[in-house]
Amino acid sequence: MIEGVEIKQLKVHNDERGRLAELLRADEDIFVKFGQVYMTTAYPGVVKGWHYHKKQYDYFSCVKGMIKLVLFDARKDSNTKGAINEFFIGVHNPVLVRIPPEVYHGFKCVSDEEAIVINVITEPYNAEEPDEFRVDPYQNDIPYNWHRKDK
Repeated sequence: MIEGVEIKQLKVHNDERGRLAELLRADEDIFVKFGQVYMTTAYPGVVKGWHYHKKQYDYFSCVKGMIKLVLFDARKDSNTKGAINEFFIGVHNPVLVRIPPEVYHGFKCVSDEEAIVINVITEPYNAEEPDEFRVDPYQNDIPYNWHRKDK
């Protein structure tokens, strides 16, 4: 596991009305601070990545469909420099993944339906000076291939 990454297994409560799952609480050890919450989606087969942040933590959870969330640790002083983590998250694996600053991340929709991702971030988005640094998902120095792996 990449240093600073944490996983929280979500407890999903079901009844005849539907489902409820708490994603993140301020009184949990995984919580750092609150900045903003947003939703993003991806259509089947679409890759959204790579990017990283210098200040903010991201908390990813997929609430519809399934995604492959991939992390790459390029931090110079990290004990896990060069490590790659893959997480398959969504309706079949309801988890929350905390991504620390300076860890590249991206995701690919691996379900046959649009995936909906909820991201809680520790800093509000600043359009004038975004804390977001992007690289192309395919043309980069990250040793990862987004193509499907058939074992």
